Parts: sequence; C-alpha cells; structure tokens
Amino acid sequence: MLTVKSIPAFNDNYIWLIHSPDNHCVLVDPGDAAPVIKVLEQEQLILDAILVTHHHHDHIGGISELKRHYPKANIVAPVNEPIPGASQTVNDGDQVEIFGERFMVLGVPGHTSGHVAYVGDGKLFCGDTLFSAGCGRLFEGTPEQMYLSLQKLAALPEETEVYCAHEYTSSNLAFALVAEQDNPHLQRYRETVSRLRAHGISTIPSTLRQEKLINPFLRCDQASIKKSVADKAFDDSDLETFAALRRWKDDF
Repeated sequence: MLTVKSIPAFNDNYIWLIHSPDNHCVLVDPGDAAPVIKVLEQEQLILDAILVTHHHHDHIGGISELKRHYPKANIVAPVNEPIPGASQTVNDGDQVEIFGERFMVLGVPGHTSGHVAYVGDGKLFCGDTLFSAGCGRLFEGTPEQMYLSLQKLAALPEETEVYCAHEYTSSNLAFALVAEQDNPHLQRYRETVSRLRAHGISTIPSTLRQEKLINPFLRCDQASIKKSVADKAFDDSDLETFAALRRWKDDF
C-alpha cells in the first residue's frame, strides 16, 4: 500500500503527496509550489512525477516552479486540458504506474470538460469531481456529463478511499442535511465532521461506502432526494433529480 500525505494550500485545497519507502514521491494537483517544496526539502524527498486532474489554477499553479526545482519530474495531464509543461498526456482508460502500482485514468467531465481522475491501490484522486457530501460545480460540462462521471466513480469498490482536492465537507453537509433531512447517516457524519474540524483535523479521505450513504449527489435514485427536489425538477428521472439538486446547491 502506498502512503499518502496531504499538503494544505490556500484556504481549503489539498495537494496530495504519494511517497515510496525509498524517498521518492508523486504529487497530485500542486496549485502552490511553496508548501510542497518545504515538505520535500524537510523530508528529503525526490519528486518523480506530478498528476494533474484539470486545468484550474489552484490545481496547476505550482507546476512551473516545481519543474524548475525538479526538472526530471514527469508532468502527467489530461489530454483535453490546457496544462503548461505537460510531458505525458492521458485519457480515459489509460494507465499510469506509481511505485509499482497501476493507476487507471478515468475521464470524468463535468467540472471541466477534460477532467480526469486517477484510481489505484484502493485510492481515488478525483480533483473537483466528487467531494465528501458534495460534487464539483459545472463550470464547463453539462449535468448529464457530471452525473455520468459520478456514476462511474460510484461503481468503484466501496472501500475505495476518496482523496478529493478541497476541505468542503462541513459546508457540503449543511446543504446535504437540507436535501435529505431524515438521513440518520448524515446526522451521525455531521457530528464526526464537527468533532474533526474543531480539532483542525482533515475529513479527507472519505470512502465510497461512506459517500453512498451521505452524499446527495450519489443518491439521486432515492425517493427522499426526489421528494426534496420535486418542486425544482422537470421530471423524476435520476438525471433530472441530479440536475435540480446541483442547481439548488449553486444558489444555496
């Protein structure tokens, strides 16, 4: 099993550092170079590669500076996203090897049109597609694209750990508890999250098993969610339930 460490950046970003026992590492979505370089120097780590999920600045802003410090690092980026300095482009169905573990590349458009996720070793690095108790905004994609992307992630093994890129859990829960007020799993999860955040502890990673119980965007087939959006949806299909839920969350 690979070891994963979070490097906090900006107000609520997580840069993920995957490291091997022999002091080599891979980064996911380094939006800021400074905190990364500090960790790499303190722990005497060698940067082998950077995995990019999408083109937003808070995910790629540190790449140029890191490339200057670590010129041999391989920059792995989605083929359909404008990522400066990319040395390897990947698409849905491709594979990337990280310290002997094979990671599958999943195309997950919605937040952006070319967004990808990386899954392997029981870990999912999903950028801004799936959050704990929430999902990403639709900046470039359609509701149908995001819905299908989330369904693709939900089909992974339930024990898969979810490494999303932001600490949005508390605010996502505020909406989820309105969307599904009588969900006992949500109520228990809120207590856990409140306790963790009060002590400055991250709520990430989550698991897909947990998310299927508490994340309204993965529960659009449930009568409780359909009822909540009945006055906002054009029909009661799972897709329109998702679309109505996302529109509601945008204005929440």
